[in-house]
Amino acid sequence: MQKNVTQLHSLEPQDLLNPLDYLRQQLEELIKAFTQKTPIELLSRKEIALLFKATPQTIHNWTKEGKLKIYGIGTRRYYKRNEVEQALIELNQ
Repeated sequence: MQKNVTQLHSLEPQDLLNPLDYLRQQLEELIKAFTQKTPIELLSRKEIALLFKATPQTIHNWTKEGKLKIYGIGTRRYYKRNEVEQALIELNQ
């Protein structure tokens, strides 16, 4: 004869006082872990030049000076849009 057994792992005694709060907290953590993140938009040097109304050479110079950070995938080079927008804000201050 087999009995039903419930095992609780990693629970503190206070978690047993109000199990619904504990379950709600665990569900919120799972939702945060599996919530879809906003994708990172990558832009080329030409696209950044259009955004800034500058030449690609100016964008290259800003990259060498450390004003913009560049990322590579294979032989291609890209900039993250959110970082470029942040650099634009910082330059105007």
